[in-house]
Amino acid sequence: MRKAATPGGRSCASCRNEDRAGGGGRPGRPAADDARLHAFYEVAPSDGDLEALARALIADPEGEGIQLIARGQGGEPLGFATVYWSWQTLSAARAGVMNDLFVVPEARGQGIGRALIEDCRRRARDHGVAELVWETAPDNETAQRLYRSIDAREERSISYSLQV
Repeated sequence: MRKAATPGGRSCASCRNEDRAGGGGRPGRPAADDARLHAFYEVAPSDGDLEALARALIADPEGEGIQLIARGQGGEPLGFATVYWSWQTLSAARAGVMNDLFVVPEARGQGIGRALIEDCRRRARDHGVAELVWETAPDNETAQRLYRSIDAREERSISYSLQV
């Protein structure tokens, strides 16, 4: 398995789209510990819903998207990113929508988030995507510092959702 060095000299396993979208012990679970992930996102999707999402990504990574998992030297999950393939009507081009970027708190500040973003960007480019887009909470200043450091363009918008 290829290793990627992170700032500070620490290395972690390169980001991989795994055949079991998880690694947290159960198939279909995100790479991060359930309680920490749910607390971070303030949601608690069911195991069945997360497994269905993971199976869709595994079954059709070219059509649906990918979930990349960054692992430490011992195989422990350090973080993950999920990218879904879509279109942007404003540019009339394919887009990768990064819906998740999560790094376990004890591994933050070591370049793992940056490595995940760069791997998402590379894979999006390889997929023929013109742009990688994502959102973050207005009060997530740690993430915003990371995004500014990689010269990501900040755009202001208001997100809405509607149950169907």
